[in-house]
Amino acid sequence: MVTVSDRREFRDLASPEEAHEVVAGLDVDPEPETVPLADARDRVLAERVDADIDVPGFDRASMDGYAVHARDTFGADEADPVTLSVAGEVHAGEEPDVTVDSGSVAEISTGAVMPPGADAVVMVERTTETDDGVEIRTSVAPGDNVMLAGADIAAGARALGPGTRITPREIGLLSALGVDEVPVRGRPRVGILSTGDELVRPGDPLDSAAGQIYDVNSYTLAGAVAEAGGEPVMYPHAGDDYEEMERLLHEAADECDLVLSSGSTSASAVDVIYRVIEERGELRLHGVAVKPGKPMLVGTIGDSAYVGLPGYPVSALTIFQTFVAPAVRNAAGLEQPQTATASGTMAVQERYGEGRRRLMPAGLVEDEAGSLLVYPVDKGSGATTSLVDADGFVDVPPGTDYLAEGETVDVTLFSPAVRPPTLLGMGEDDPLLSRLLDTIDRPRYLPLGSTEGLRRLGNGVPDVAVVAGPAADDHDAADIGGWQREWGLVVGPESDVAGLGDLVDGEYRFVNRDSASGLRRSFDDELDAVGEDRGVGRAEIVDAIDGYELTTKAHESPARKVLAGDADAGLGLRATAAKLDLGFVSLGTQPVRVLANPDRRGKASVGALAEALDDLDSLTDGMAGMESQ
Repeated sequence: MVTVSDRREFRDLASPEEAHEVVAGLDVDPEPETVPLADARDRVLAERVDADIDVPGFDRASMDGYAVHARDTFGADEADPVTLSVAGEVHAGEEPDVTVDSGSVAEISTGAVMPPGADAVVMVERTTETDDGVEIRTSVAPGDNVMLAGADIAAGARALGPGTRITPREIGLLSALGVDEVPVRGRPRVGILSTGDELVRPGDPLDSAAGQIYDVNSYTLAGAVAEAGGEPVMYPHAGDDYEEMERLLHEAADECDLVLSSGSTSASAVDVIYRVIEERGELRLHGVAVKPGKPMLVGTIGDSAYVGLPGYPVSALTIFQTFVAPAVRNAAGLEQPQTATASGTMAVQERYGEGRRRLMPAGLVEDEAGSLLVYPVDKGSGATTSLVDADGFVDVPPGTDYLAEGETVDVTLFSPAVRPPTLLGMGEDDPLLSRLLDTIDRPRYLPLGSTEGLRRLGNGVPDVAVVAGPAADDHDAADIGGWQREWGLVVGPESDVAGLGDLVDGEYRFVNRDSASGLRRSFDDELDAVGEDRGVGRAEIVDAIDGYELTTKAHESPARKVLAGDADAGLGLRATAAKLDLGFVSLGTQPVRVLANPDRRGKASVGALAEALDDLDSLTDGMAGMESQ
């Protein structure tokens, strides 16, 4: 029998702040797991997911018209059209059975695979069918009206980073990449025990005359645990059978990451809990100076964390939501909830000028004072990655000419779980950068190229810009670190391309990078040097390279073209060539610098990035041609 002197008393009540610290210090982290894509919604990625394929996986027409060899249209206009023969037609969803030779075209529909020999599409509105073929009334450049393989997201690109909450947006991107199983953070298993002879499980007969009540806490807490990202496990009702209570506590501790009990405030029940904790764990807190919630226990039972909650349902739920739910969310990799709208100021002016209502995709970033800035995100309606690059949308009323820089706008979030990234970066696409970003909690990076990253940094939008090549030294921003990378021509394993001279003089198909890329600027400088040696200008050198005008945005895309046999050489990095087992012709090294927005140098995430840049050796391991600097 338990005497009055045996009863545990609440002494030295902990403050709410102390209680938060104690609960936060509990280890409730589960092991990671892999789940089917269909079950991945609301889970959190445990590791980075890179694109293994290009999206789209082929060069495709972006409108109805005629697939052409662009050079055949040069000089054509309304007054002086060019007539080309029709070699055949290509429809969406079928493999082309026609080749576009010089002087011919192929009729093509939107979304269809570009046929061999064609590098541009003339929209049907600028053509006229004639007895001799088709009359072309405009000139096009290579790549016009064509969505190149990897234009949405390219093989080798960083698709999603660890810690990403998987919403329908991310599921769409993973589906596009062909991912059917997803590595996710485990959900902490939370065992739930309710005690008291008066409790009856819903569905069982209730004797109100005997003072019985339905067990509210078990189901309420199970719902709260699930909402917080945990996996609730309800154990049988123990009543006031203390031997059974002890057995269930041991069983739950062996099977779960966290054990919750509610009630158990009688002297005998508390004695059972104390005995179990003293035998197998540690009592860390007994009682909190808060109302409701004074009778709160925190400790460990074996390898499991334990929290004893009050018996009254409102008190139990309040204490759980206040103190325990944040720990469950953190263990599951989830952030704390917020409302579905956010108010911020426009980081840049956004012009519109159409008479229609616009739902403008928008991203969020915090400035140096913690205030929200809103920036437009629009890669086109067909780009899956716009879904994860944007946090929501701004409803722009019809008749709005522009949103001014500094104007306050409301952003409707895609999900209540959306949070601004801790770090917003823009600029050069680089494989070492992907590893670097993995060291930062919840970053967002837009690979827009060095030139565009530097421009947007000047406008005050990103926290950092990553700049490569000559532009790395052409700035007045705060340089927080960087590295050197070896660049050149990625070629086939048996290629006889040995340098730029071969590319200029030989009949090789080349794949270039876009003009915003630091690689492209270094490449153009090398071409200028070749021209100077030969006494000719860049235009003549460029004209001799088949494919110079056909550009890609991602660092692996040219190499992937070579790997597929669609090109003889591509502009790229030694690291990419080594990864894909391709040949490489070195053209030199170039610096890659990470530049911080001077006003946000004090942001915690920028500081964390600077620290990671100070220790790059571990990240460059296994990456050919990459060296810390």
